[in-house]
Amino acid sequence: MIRRLFSLFNVISVVLLAAALLAYQAVQKPPTAPEAPRLQLAERTAMKVQVYFTDPQVRAMKAETRTVQVTQSNPRAVAQAALNVWATGPSNSANLAVVPAGTAAPKVYLRGPHYYVDLPAAYAGLRYGPSGERMLLCTLTRTLLATRGDDVTFILNGQPVDTLGQIDLRNPFTRQDCADE
Repeated sequence: MIRRLFSLFNVISVVLLAAALLAYQAVQKPPTAPEAPRLQLAERTAMKVQVYFTDPQVRAMKAETRTVQVTQSNPRAVAQAALNVWATGPSNSANLAVVPAGTAAPKVYLRGPHYYVDLPAAYAGLRYGPSGERMLLCTLTRTLLATRGDDVTFILNGQPVDTLGQIDLRNPFTRQDCADE
């Protein structure tokens, strides 16, 4: 009788049963949490950019040289940093901000020498009138084209539009479109 209890078949069956039990326990054990990646702060580089605002009468563009911090010195990153500064307003009290305080900065994209500026939806509701709308678009254009680029195409909330208020947006803006008068 003991001989049958320890037969080869029974021993192999017990070993396989034990292996299956261990495998089942291993599968049921919760996985170890992955280690969070270490945050590495990128080195920031200070760069000077020309940012345009308007005079209090909204008749002329006024330039300010500002220092921006960028993690990459590629043209798109510098342009986005310049527009972020533009949206926060001027540091010189003689100049006037073009958008109300707290208004989001537009997103900028670059393809070759062409800038594409995605204006937030809030810009459509500013109701500035033709001269204010032109000043808004021209200060953006002059800020972006101060150092490089050929033209600026504006889109609104990710979509191409024909106008912003009364200003035609079907064609890109160039330096000549926004020359001082």
